[in-house]
Amino acid sequence: MDLAYRRENLRLAAPFTISRETTVEEEVLWVEIRHDDVSGFGEATPQAHYKESVDSAAAFLDQAEGLLGHDPFALEAIGRRLAEIPGEMAAKAAIDAALYDLCGKLTDLPVYRLLGLDRAGPPTSWTVWLGSPEDMARRADIADDGRFRRLKLKLGGRDGLDVERVRAVRSVTELPLMVDVNEYWTLDEAVDAIVELEGLGVEYVEQPLLAGDPDGPGLKRRSRLPIYVDEDCHTLADVAACAERAHGVNIKLAKSGGIREAVRMAIAARALGLGVMLGCMVESGLAISAGAQIASLCDHVDLDGNLLLAEDPWPGVPFDEGVQLPPDAAGLGVHEAVPDPR
Repeated sequence: MDLAYRRENLRLAAPFTISRETTVEEEVLWVEIRHDDVSGFGEATPQAHYKESVDSAAAFLDQAEGLLGHDPFALEAIGRRLAEIPGEMAAKAAIDAALYDLCGKLTDLPVYRLLGLDRAGPPTSWTVWLGSPEDMARRADIADDGRFRRLKLKLGGRDGLDVERVRAVRSVTELPLMVDVNEYWTLDEAVDAIVELEGLGVEYVEQPLLAGDPDGPGLKRRSRLPIYVDEDCHTLADVAACAERAHGVNIKLAKSGGIREAVRMAIAARALGLGVMLGCMVESGLAISAGAQIASLCDHVDLDGNLLLAEDPWPGVPFDEGVQLPPDAAGLGVHEAVPDPR
């Protein structure tokens, strides 16, 4: 099999702010794996927070071609060979997605059917990025237009106004609310805020404490709302420890290394009595389609990355009554948009 890749920039429709950064565009890598004149595609979205970059992902991909072998269906063997090189999970996820896309095209089946999964998962939440309470309420009001059935609010402003942010949003919408703190509360802040968030109808709190915070198990015991962890949970090896500090885990393909590992994580989480959430980065429809293939395994879905873009360069993921559905076409079912010659 032959592997090629190229760099691209995804421009957001508006600046996207969380507790630690503001993003206006995301640099990604588009990976192509070719076998018998058929190509499969995947997207890598490396995150500096996880000590990955487009440069480091590209260096990994330069090594990876020689590890693919000749059989695109030998996914376990390929995964073992790639795992011998540490890290670079976003690049591994792109290879994994490209292989599944390729296998789907070779068998004329969408990936979710190759996996034996249902097509539809839960509705995706729409992310209201961090801002002032008034600004977040304004954007939540705009989003409550019938397209979305759930809202996820980014918190962690470090200004004492996080509960006010949620209260302001609740004043303009009755949609279910979730909050994501991105590691920016202390234990005392979390305990106090969660009491008030429960009264505002928040359904769960995502990553309130710093990853690995020793207060995590204590917060789980004291929390009146479910705690989901994101930055604490990357691969299957993390899931058991997360059971001590959370009620659920947020699985992202760019952290796990792809679809195959994400399925393992979801099954392990269920065995441990944990809830399962499926998340994403700022990504095009190419990566969102890969995630949507396994959404039926999850309790909560946050796959709005492509909806945040000014223009999706890989259109084709159906958005039906708030649900990001995997396409019914072979493989991942999306194709790169042809640029307008004008």
